Amino acid sequence: MQSTTSCAGSQRIRSTSFGKICRRVVTSVAARLFLAFGFAVAAATPAAAYLQCAPYARTVSGIDIHGNAGTWWGQAAGHYRRGAQPEVGAVLAFQPTRAMPIGHVAVVAQIVDSRHILLNHANWSGHGQIERAALAEDTSAAGDWSSVRVWYAPQHGLGLRTNPTFGFIYNDANAAAEPSAPARPDRQPSILDSIPAPATTGTD
Repeated sequence: MQSTTSCAGSQRIRSTSFGKICRRVVTSVAARLFLAFGFAVAAATPAAAYLQCAPYARTVSGIDIHGNAGTWWGQAAGHYRRGAQPEVGAVLAFQPTRAMPIGHVAVVAQIVDSRHILLNHANWSGHGQIERAALAEDTSAAGDWSSVRVWYAPQHGLGLRTNPTFGFIYNDANAAAEPSAPARPDRQPSILDSIPAPATTGTD
């Protein structure tokens, strides 16, 4: 009886040890598979998960300028015609501000009237979000599109913030041979730009 009990006890010990080893192996393999899957997903999704305004504007407009949106106006000099009035397909270049440290660029999709246009752009209302036919309103005193308000989806209307712009960059094939001076002097944001305009609603 004593010998039988001893054998059964040793079998239980061996069985318990083997079970622990199996659980450790299974846990280790599962953890490695989970990490491998996580890394694969992370590697595959960043480009699709977030879209900057500049690459989007470059693709849609065909204007071959790279770098932060705030540098597009200067880079366009001598290569693309620039001006103060919207044209379909042109890029509206926003000046850098405290709210937009690297500026913004958007493509004119349609001219509604002398003070309203529709824009196609990315990364405005939401992180990496693409918006098409977003309403923009000229808020400048001179009607030269030097400041605008743009449709902001979270509030279902034009944003309260006025945004200073450089102007429009046009994708003209022979623009390099044309004068590229802006239609108005470049200006820096002033304290007036931070004063919110009255809320106005619009439609997509």
